[in-house]
Amino acid sequence: MIELINVSKYYKTAHGKKYILKNVSQVIPPDVNVGILGRNGAGKSTLLRMLGGIDFPNSGAIVSNKTFSWPMGLAGGFQGSMTGRQNVKFVCRIYGKSDAEIQQAIASVEEFAEIGDYFDMPIKIYSSGMKSRLSFGLSLVFDFDYLIIDETLSVGDKNFQVKSKNALRKKIEHCNVLLVSHSMPILKEICDVGIVVHNGQMHYFDDINDAIKSYDNINK
Repeated sequence: MIELINVSKYYKTAHGKKYILKNVSQVIPPDVNVGILGRNGAGKSTLLRMLGGIDFPNSGAIVSNKTFSWPMGLAGGFQGSMTGRQNVKFVCRIYGKSDAEIQQAIASVEEFAEIGDYFDMPIKIYSSGMKSRLSFGLSLVFDFDYLIIDETLSVGDKNFQVKSKNALRKKIEHCNVLLVSHSMPILKEICDVGIVVHNGQMHYFDDINDAIKSYDNINK
């Protein structure tokens, strides 16, 4: 379960506060895959970061006893001066993996990401797509209660997209997902329930199809 208690999140602008969420209270039940929808700039990625514990509300609290991956489409946590290989090793050590497990993880991520020689080059020269590939592959190495995914399934060519979806299907047999995507077929396939972020509010729907209908109405 994830509970938001009187959560407000805003950014200060020249025209005043821009609210992502304004005094929102909501319980997200356990054991469901959650799709998050909203217009560009509505705050979908900010909500993901808050749910994952790497961003925080200005007021209120988000409470959960679950574990969360880093947002798989947002690779800002990598060290730019280190190579992909070094970053994978570094993260594995933080999570307490043994030397043998680290070597297995490095091999797995290198194979999955398909970035060739760039795996041994500094991440600061990577494209955003390459960072997402690395982030996605690294997330698959660990076991979390929730995988947090921000549009990563649209990265790369069709073959890579198919591989990513297949890997995700296998992974979510043992965990749940919080997914931001503009692809309605992907949301319908993967997600059970939905959240629509709009005008500083978070609207929860027990059926992903109802969330998609609400999002469509907003865009009319």
